[in-house]
Amino acid sequence: MIVGHLDGFISAAGKIALQRGAKVIHCEDTEQALGALRNGKGADVAMVDIKQKIAAFVEALAAERIHIPVIACGVNVDARAAVKAIQDGAKEYVPLPPDADLIAAILQAVTEENNTMIAGDPAMQAVIKTADKVAPSEATILITGESGTGKEVMSSYIHQKSKRRGAAFIAVNCAAIPENLLESELFGHEKGAFTGALKQKLGRVEEADGGTIFLDEIADMGKPLQAKLLRFLEDGTFTRVGGTQELRVNVRLVAATNRDIVEAIAAGEFREDLFHRLNVVQFHLPPLRERGDDVRLLVEHFLKIFRAVLKKNVTGFTPAAQQKLLAHRWPGNVRELRNVVERALILETGREVSPASLPDFAVEARLQKTGPAALAPDESLEAALERIERELIHGALEQNSFSLTRAAAQLKLTRHSLRYRMQRLNMKTDAGDTD
Repeated sequence: MIVGHLDGFISAAGKIALQRGAKVIHCEDTEQALGALRNGKGADVAMVDIKQKIAAFVEALAAERIHIPVIACGVNVDARAAVKAIQDGAKEYVPLPPDADLIAAILQAVTEENNTMIAGDPAMQAVIKTADKVAPSEATILITGESGTGKEVMSSYIHQKSKRRGAAFIAVNCAAIPENLLESELFGHEKGAFTGALKQKLGRVEEADGGTIFLDEIADMGKPLQAKLLRFLEDGTFTRVGGTQELRVNVRLVAATNRDIVEAIAAGEFREDLFHRLNVVQFHLPPLRERGDDVRLLVEHFLKIFRAVLKKNVTGFTPAAQQKLLAHRWPGNVRELRNVVERALILETGREVSPASLPDFAVEARLQKTGPAALAPDESLEAALERIERELIHGALEQNSFSLTRAAAQLKLTRHSLRYRMQRLNMKTDAGDTD
């Protein structure tokens, strides 16, 4: 999706993308882009004029539960404006006039990041071999693992290896959508179904017809909606909220959770019959700390992607920087590693990434050593909770290049809620490095 004009340069970028085999949609501004996306005009990536309101666009995408990476681009933009665009939520910045190889690199990066599984670890290799075997089938799949281990990437990989790869892949995070809106998000609603339902809205299952729908954090779904999902899984039928017509689609479902779903069943929070319906094939993705030398492989993978997209002539990491990466336990797993490599290439001015361009992992190491419940001498419970909250927020900001939008997503908060918490804790929210 191309958003803006830029004296024809951005249109030229679209023409290059077309020549490289991409389908291109052009929108005048971010409002038109949002309208197109709301109406089912899907896109794998949005290239947006840096003069557009990128922060508002990224926030609106999050509010609409539309998952699409935003690439900022502009003519004669200084480094500060490019960094600001990244802080506002853009994944990368691309200078214009466009370079054909750079546009190709962006398209390749989006494809690789969404569909490539990097694994040298035997346990992870075994998971990928099983995925290759079951992908061509129609089996429902359940993926378990900690947050950031790559559950959505695995589901996209399965889709691309399946017979449905030419159709849509739709991802929905069940934990990020309020329970009273999740049914409408999945199954759609009719005009007048509830206050604010001004027109008919197609659900995500209809958008995925013929393809694959990925339901992340499935264990956070309320039990009433679990019953409707179970019925949908049994025969592919559903009814829009406020509607009476029974509809049918043909989709493959892949679900994921970072919770212990057996514990959720024992606690009465998740239906056992739905679990068995989802659990036709199950994959468990190991945490990055248990994947041995995969840290090195993933660093090289992300280095290749961001070196091409950011046009940085960075050849690798210094021995000291490598040691710092290998010593870290990666509580945020592959997602955290990706953010760290991206941040490093943005900040680094030399040929190799130095330790100074990496985050300070001391806060996380301290939490791992003392445990979140440890009190300092003469520290009250209230003071300890504030300290831990401040450390976790600061850690998330560091891991996400001080982008409020990305840090809020990692912490499962809205950007507004994160700002409120930072203000309450007397943390800066209006400085350039946190805006």
